[in-house]
Amino acid sequence: MIRLEELTAKALASGNVDRYQLALAVAKRSQQLEDGAPSKLNIDTKSMKTADLALMEIAEGVIKITGFIEKE
Repeated sequence: MIRLEELTAKALASGNVDRYQLALAVAKRSQQLEDGAPSKLNIDTKSMKTADLALMEIAEGVIKITGFIEKE
């Protein structure tokens, strides 16, 4: 299994966001998963924490991070 640090780096690169924005996105997706949303990955999720699953979904690109506005 991929290490958390590698997933975080991959998610940061694919989402073009900073760590704070990534943390917010992971928290939101994690809450959706806890509320019963199905995973978008075709893996066994029974033994995974929802935050880890959310990070993996973002890192793999099946969940896109949107809604952040850059301030100049």
